[in-house]
Amino acid sequence: MTPPSPDSAVCAATLFDGETWQYDCAVLLAASTVVGVMPAAELPRQVPRETIADGLLVPGLIDLQVNGGGGLLFNNAPTADTVRQIAASHRHLGTTALLPTLLSDSPEVMRAGVAAVREARRDGAADILGIHLEGPFFAAARRGTHREDRLRAPEAADIDWLCSLGDLPCVLTLAPEQMQPGQIRQLTAAGIKVCAGHSNASYARMQLAQQEGLRGFTHLFNAMSALTAREPGVTGAALDSQHCWLGIIADGHHVHPASIRIAQRSVAQGKLLLVSDAMATVGSDDPGFQLYGEHIERCNGQLRNSAGVLAGSTISLLEAVRFCRQEVGLPLAECLRMASRYPADFLEQPRLGRIAPGCRADFLLLDDKLMPRATWVAGERSAPTPAA
Repeated sequence: MTPPSPDSAVCAATLFDGETWQYDCAVLLAASTVVGVMPAAELPRQVPRETIADGLLVPGLIDLQVNGGGGLLFNNAPTADTVRQIAASHRHLGTTALLPTLLSDSPEVMRAGVAAVREARRDGAADILGIHLEGPFFAAARRGTHREDRLRAPEAADIDWLCSLGDLPCVLTLAPEQMQPGQIRQLTAAGIKVCAGHSNASYARMQLAQQEGLRGFTHLFNAMSALTAREPGVTGAALDSQHCWLGIIADGHHVHPASIRIAQRSVAQGKLLLVSDAMATVGSDDPGFQLYGEHIERCNGQLRNSAGVLAGSTISLLEAVRFCRQEVGLPLAECLRMASRYPADFLEQPRLGRIAPGCRADFLLLDDKLMPRATWVAGERSAPTPAA
């Protein structure tokens, strides 16, 4: 099949396509799709182009865990307008696709959140890839800032409802020890991507969950049973897994840089990915916000509740990329893959996370300090972004 003719091009001095670095090349676009990458000098004269003389053109970032942004928290207002505003605030900071994330809450809030994401996607929000339900099937001992009275074990009706979500892509974080035998298998058979988190499970219980189709681990090292000499726990099961994806929050507060390096060396190539766990303060000057009616305060780059417990992060995904490059010491190409290609692979979205023929035209333009200058979502260029 002959690829469509390009109707425009973006010419970049430096391009990272998700695999390798390329130089002085042109990305050919037909509407929302990349149809080719070629040397800029060979681009036909009649093709309209935008020329980027400096900076780095890279795949758009994909964030699997976004609780809020722009002063809004999804739980507090689970509407399509909230979803769109949160996505817009993150797009200005370099994230071109995300999963709005609901924390453990009442069935009414959870259902409203699903309906909100459905509506936003139906109205053409290309940057909304689905929904992440973080809870409510958690272990109280590992609940973090999730309110205990919102946690519960699943009933048959809950499983049936989740399995009825149909074509809405859904990530569900749960504690495997809260599930009955066969329930994880039932969820994964329905297309739900099940991850372990806020769990006090043993290593043996985690092995059973993986046999039932567990696909990943949410915010590695945080809110999960630790690796010890005689009981590897959830953390040990994650590091020992060769097929699961592991999300990690690289903000300098949730996980030590050395722990990130250890995880990166331990897991299979392509399985460690970055998430922001962003709260309402991202993209906002607000000093805090309300969660479950409790004030969460921002101080020294951290978010904590009145008990001093970390309550998500105040970073964008691009800030996590910078942290991994500058503080953890990982190669820039790998840092970018951890925030673009690997999340796309987890979601089974081969048209995302890369700049290659057939991929959606989601790009991010960075300056030499890895600050955002512009984004493209499905071929549509944003205005220059404010400083992240």
